[in-house]
Amino acid sequence: MERKHERYDRLIERCKALPPTPTAVAHPCDESSLRGAVDAAKAGLIAPILVGPAARIRDIAAKAGLDIAGYPIVDAEFSQESAEKAVAEVRAGRAEALMKGSLHTDELMSAVVRRDTGLRTGRRLSHCFVMDVPGHPDPLMITDAAVNIAPTLKDKIDIVQNAIDLARDLGASEVRVAILSAMETVNPDVPSTVEAAALCKMAERKQITGAVLDGPLALDNAINPEAAKIKKIDSPVAGRANVLVVPDLEAGNMLAKSLTFLAGADAAGIVLGARVPIILTSRADTLIARLASCAVAALVAKARLERSGKAIGG
Repeated sequence: MERKHERYDRLIERCKALPPTPTAVAHPCDESSLRGAVDAAKAGLIAPILVGPAARIRDIAAKAGLDIAGYPIVDAEFSQESAEKAVAEVRAGRAEALMKGSLHTDELMSAVVRRDTGLRTGRRLSHCFVMDVPGHPDPLMITDAAVNIAPTLKDKIDIVQNAIDLARDLGASEVRVAILSAMETVNPDVPSTVEAAALCKMAERKQITGAVLDGPLALDNAINPEAAKIKKIDSPVAGRANVLVVPDLEAGNMLAKSLTFLAGADAAGIVLGARVPIILTSRADTLIARLASCAVAALVAKARLERSGKAIGG
């Protein structure tokens, strides 16, 4: 029987040959977020730059028994300033990833998307869970379950391409994308089925590249070969998808949390589409999920820098 977390262990193992990724940690002002950064640093995944109220961070570290003497601290008085200064560390080239601390996600993301001082690119930002599901042969990616509330078809083009690029950066030899809905037939009364068909046609016309797409697909016939066989769905994706694109944030959030709390899965979370990968962790995350999120970000940062001809930390 496969050992639990073996997929995450493989991701983390791949990072051992890499130098730690310089990472701006925005407002690590509770024990959970500060410990997450320290644990990731001890594992060799990140080189944290702690951004927040310096005295408070040192006090939290002392009370929690965390040694942060070797990590630079950028002083910021409050959470919004922490987010802005963490983003500034990236813009200055001192950080190649961004990590959420104890501030609200929307505070961090508002600094990221600011037009003049943020980290925008030509892509729409989207969130992707890389899930380690017991009994499932491969890591299962779910997008978008945290950033885009009710994405349009135009938004979904970037959401899908971001996920494909992530899967490639993580070493997937074949990316099989299922565009999920409640059914596997196109129904004009169900907009997600029409959008799924349009996305698949876009992939055929090379408007979306790097993967094979199919949809609409219901969840069962997207990930279960027997269900796909019963429904007589013949495609390279049906029954063996490794990327699941959900209709909206509510569906994605419920799917990811169902896998976590009912199937014992862990979820590594990352935001894509900005200049650098953004690590979003939750206080409910396990240690292995936190480390896996940092490993995913490190591999994405490595791939991004390779494409630009640079080296991590260079």
